[in-house]
Amino acid sequence: MNIGIIGSGSWGITIGRLLFFKGNIINIWCRRLEKAVQLSRDREDPERLPGIKIPKGIKFTPDFNDLKNSHYIIFAVPSHTLREVASRLKSHFYPGRIISLIKGMEEKTFKTPSQILEELFPLAKIAVLSGPSIAREVAQELPTSVVSASKDVFYAQEVQELFHTGYFRVYYSQDIIGVELGAALKNIIAIAAGIIDGLNLGANAKGALLVRGIKEIMRIGEKLGANPLTFSGLSGTGDLITTCFSKYSRNRHVGEELAKGRKIQDILEEMKMVAEGVRTTFIVYELSKKLKVDMPITEFVYKILKGEINTRDAIKEILQRPPKPE
Repeated sequence: MNIGIIGSGSWGITIGRLLFFKGNIINIWCRRLEKAVQLSRDREDPERLPGIKIPKGIKFTPDFNDLKNSHYIIFAVPSHTLREVASRLKSHFYPGRIISLIKGMEEKTFKTPSQILEELFPLAKIAVLSGPSIAREVAQELPTSVVSASKDVFYAQEVQELFHTGYFRVYYSQDIIGVELGAALKNIIAIAAGIIDGLNLGANAKGALLVRGIKEIMRIGEKLGANPLTFSGLSGTGDLITTCFSKYSRNRHVGEELAKGRKIQDILEEMKMVAEGVRTTFIVYELSKKLKVDMPITEFVYKILKGEINTRDAIKEILQRPPKPE
């Protein structure tokens, strides 16, 4: 099958390789011509996936028209660029089957990626693929499990079959909003986990953070119509654990650097990849206030990112909150 991937970051390339090795024809859209030329020539992204070779059969292009014959269109762009990129694609052609790999939310509208795509492509089948899946580990064909979610259970199963391999195990779900929220919100908790690591506060603190963090995610998830059981699965607890512990986690790295007293602008400027949790923190903090949902971890991460409090004082304040039932 012909598969078009929108986005040439580490995840777009990794998924492109996986699907190529399953016998599919892969075309990957790059925002910049220079990036398409470099990847086509060098067959490697030395900044994001050093040492991972890209098969010659995978094509890179800055032209949406080269993806017109795709059976599936896969979006693998940062969440804040999705609406703009998808709108541009729509002016070229209308995909019938869409898959989102995006972990984030839209500012102001508070929409998830699938909700944005449903708005722009109301006649298309839409699914999301998410879970604990560090790109480098998938590229190295290390065992990974994720979940395919769609309101249409048959499409969720179709996407499951498309991606499932010996090392990349795919489950399916109909709770698309729950899967997306778990994927997006765990990045906030990962920043907090990085702060705990950076301050050397130990395993007890980190274990408590993960449990209380998933509770926050469940709390707001239920308000938004998700099944709370989804957050105990791969895109909730599974993704949370991986992102909070992996040395490749961008969001955990941000937290570690914040613990050193560095400013968020300086941290982000030197990073080669997007840390979705920073933007998501601001969005979810505003959403929690609007919905009147108590999210103390999110609130303190927000205050740290805003420069309103330092990391050590934030830890003291959160520990001094009044005791209550679990």
